[in-house]
Amino acid sequence: MESAHGSLLLVYALIAIALLILLITRFKVYPFLVLIIVSLLLGLVAGMPMQTIVKSFETGNGNTLGHIAVVVGLGTMLGKMMAESGGAERIATTLINWFGEKHIHWAMMVVAIIVGLPVFFEVGFVLLIPIAFNVAKRTNKSLLLVGLPMVAGLSVVHGLIPPHPAALLAVQAYHADIGKTIAYGLIVGVPCAIVAGPLFALLVSRHVQLPKENPLAAQFLGSDVKDANGVQSGNAAKTAAPKRELPGFGITLVTILLPVVLMLVGSWADLVFEPKTLPNDLLRFFGNTDVALLTAVLVSFWTFGASRGFNREQIQKFCGECLAPIAGITLIVGAGGGFGRVLMDSGISKEITSVATAVHLSPLLFGWLVAAMMRLATGSATVAMTTACGIVAPIAAAGAVQVKPELMVLATGSGSLIFSHVNDGGFWLIKEYFGMTVVQTFKTWSLLETIISVMGLGLTFALAAVL
Repeated sequence: MESAHGSLLLVYALIAIALLILLITRFKVYPFLVLIIVSLLLGLVAGMPMQTIVKSFETGNGNTLGHIAVVVGLGTMLGKMMAESGGAERIATTLINWFGEKHIHWAMMVVAIIVGLPVFFEVGFVLLIPIAFNVAKRTNKSLLLVGLPMVAGLSVVHGLIPPHPAALLAVQAYHADIGKTIAYGLIVGVPCAIVAGPLFALLVSRHVQLPKENPLAAQFLGSDVKDANGVQSGNAAKTAAPKRELPGFGITLVTILLPVVLMLVGSWADLVFEPKTLPNDLLRFFGNTDVALLTAVLVSFWTFGASRGFNREQIQKFCGECLAPIAGITLIVGAGGGFGRVLMDSGISKEITSVATAVHLSPLLFGWLVAAMMRLATGSATVAMTTACGIVAPIAAAGAVQVKPELMVLATGSGSLIFSHVNDGGFWLIKEYFGMTVVQTFKTWSLLETIISVMGLGLTFALAAVL
């Protein structure tokens, strides 16, 4: 009876995931609602006591949001300040001058990796696309050659490198060391970005012809100041100071990389000072993700705000208006955590563990597969990562084969990036801005994401063999 119940639980889990896919893709129900409904139904059919189902979902939701909501909010504020001040354009123009027109695709990849660190993929994309339009026009090159390396850089940072919110969540779930995760993430992520970005763009731009006229591009090909602010900015900055000077390259870079440096230093605290001493505690405190991002945001109020001529009211307005667009994704991510918790409390995670152990599936491959399934189902890399971590973390911890938690973060992150398709908001964003057909978007963006995902897994396995 027990084994029947066990295998039945697995069947329920599969039905639940199929129902998730169906409701989101076929019936277009909002993912936040779908995750709540499916979680509650799963708890009921799995035989959880009714009074604990909602509590289980709320616990998972709360645990996830407790961390991610702060990170997302602060990261978005930092990105907004960078957009309004023209910092993103300063980084782009400087790197373009350094790399030269001939190597423009490399410059765009580097820009995206730097700018994408604190912000969600969509925010980074909207921040940088005006620059891509301008660069493509200025150099007379295909938007694919300029734009694909950019989205590859953003995507790699999104899935693999803290302090990006999705990667940070996985660090927390697997109890990984953040400093090591950043280091390993760069070792795996940079080669992935190079192959899926500049190299793939050079190849595919010869075969995919974009239309001559791009109505969206026309909006961004005006004056320099307009380009600096782009879609995300609104008109506040433009009307306030039409000739605003851009911040310096050095100060922009320092502000954006400040949280990364603080986190790295925090994770190395024990190497510098004795544990349980005041200096050690201080380094750890400022290396905490929330405190590191808060510090960077406060610094940006000066470097990107006051020193650029924005007054307190304008800075307040930027902080307020940038939070509205991220409310939806934050709720969905929380619900993904709730779903993961129901899987755990209903005993389904335990059953998946025993099956994964029985078939001797590598924890890295298992993490990748679960994240890939969730990505194909929900369309969101962040939701895929959140839900997969909830399922895989207890299994990885209990497994016979122990794997470094930092590598579990990278494997899960790689899986969450696989084949973006029609249920992913990013798919439509890129289709519209690049002026592509659905088929062209599959050939370019979806393939690019799959290259990063598969190559990321391969390099994570290679790293596991060496470490």
